[in-house]
Amino acid sequence: MTIASHLQELRRKHESLSDNVVAAQRQPSTDPLTIAEMKKQKLRLKEEISRLSQA
Repeated sequence: MTIASHLQELRRKHESLSDNVVAAQRQPSTDPLTIAEMKKQKLRLKEEISRLSQA
């Protein structure tokens, strides 16, 4: 897998997680810890995207 395709996949996952966070925040029954965990995953992806983009 090339770096470009890996970055594309990471961006796709980040976008998907972002959509999931928004949807979960609209649901009053969603556990706040679940939302926090999704946000942490998004941040990890964003950091990896940034790291790979600079390489």
